[in-house]
Amino acid sequence: MWLEELATPYYLFKEAGHDVIIASPAGGPIPIDAGSMGDNFFTEYCKKFMHDATAIGMLSHSTKLADVDLSTVDALYMTGGHGTCVDFVDNPVLKNAIESFYNGGKVVAAVCHGPECLVDCVKQDGKPLVSGLKVTCFADSEEVAVQLHEVVPFLLEKKFKEQGALYEKAADWNSKVVVDGKLVTGQNPQSSTECAKAVLEILSKA
Repeated sequence: MWLEELATPYYLFKEAGHDVIIASPAGGPIPIDAGSMGDNFFTEYCKKFMHDATAIGMLSHSTKLADVDLSTVDALYMTGGHGTCVDFVDNPVLKNAIESFYNGGKVVAAVCHGPECLVDCVKQDGKPLVSGLKVTCFADSEEVAVQLHEVVPFLLEKKFKEQGALYEKAADWNSKVVVDGKLVTGQNPQSSTECAKAVLEILSKA
């Protein structure tokens, strides 16, 4: 998990008065990408999170997604990090959660590599969920820049385009958030704040 992509929305949602559940496919401790603890990425929210006993407790004992009563949840927010390239793909529980939320008119949001979770999802007509929708995600050029383009199972931008998505991007490492109905996607770690704010704006109108 990329720390900033969790810490920022965590506090923005809490500050707006929302309850937050930190869940994961398997439950239990969620490992943090050491790279996200580097000086350039270790934001004030990251520092606050790492010294917040409640937040760290939730991260260390994350709820198993299958155990969450999704009827009580207003939005799914998938953070990124390269772990999602494995954990968010071919995951039937996550797939079912996303499809039920999207088809039910609830908010589905994902940032950076978080949108990996969308590639397996389909609409009610059987087409890929992202087909015909405006989306963004970690750009293929950004994947090349971090030299992991030959490690990841597939390039997400390319995959979305193959599925008929209307892909949008900003220049590498610039914030970019795309909202299409109640689907919210962010391009990279720099997009975390605006991605969370877009979710809050939708929820404020509900």
